[in-house]
Amino acid sequence: MWEDLGPLSGTPWVYAIVSLSIVLDVFVPILPSGVLVVAAATTAAGAGTAADAVDSVRTGTAVHGGTHHVAAMVSLVLCAATASVLGDMVAYRLAWRGGDRFDRALARSRRLAAAQERLGAALSRGGGGIVVLARFAPAGRSVVSLGAGVAHRTVREFLPWSALAGLAWAAYSVSLGYFGGRWLGTSWVSTAVPVLALFAAGSAALFLIRRPERRPAH
Repeated sequence: MWEDLGPLSGTPWVYAIVSLSIVLDVFVPILPSGVLVVAAATTAAGAGTAADAVDSVRTGTAVHGGTHHVAAMVSLVLCAATASVLGDMVAYRLAWRGGDRFDRALARSRRLAAAQERLGAALSRGGGGIVVLARFAPAGRSVVSLGAGVAHRTVREFLPWSALAGLAWAAYSVSLGYFGGRWLGTSWVSTAVPVLALFAAGSAALFLIRRPERRPAH
């Protein structure tokens, strides 16, 4: 993966590939969009470190702060967050229009039906933080986006939380890749550590979503 992304680093193609993967993984959750974001960030961080070293030699002064990759990191976060929201809204609109079919599909799974019901209750009382948690959980984004559309939740209820979820997920994923690339270089270790951290966040989010709500004692 690193060899494939390396020549594309710093070109519009890497943003297009990452964006397409993020948009589509709401429908095909097995797509490794998070891994691609981490890979792109790690590659850009490593390239930026090398460029800073070249500038340091050329000018004879120490270069600090990663001047070459800060803009790339910000662009990648914005790109990933925008693609995440776009994918969410496409799934939301499709589920809104084909609500009956999606509702029957969700009803076949007890877990999906329970997740849909809990989502509706959370959004109704302003507890849309579950949308943010679900963005990190495996397939959670799909359940949330489709469930919000099936339940005919308003855009005002869903969109702000989708935007916050996409931004939080993108910032976390890019940060993992950035620090992996800066501290570990562009080796397989810098791939494994951030990816493990990404899956750890997903497991934690899944645990929190599945945890039963505490009912007040009477």
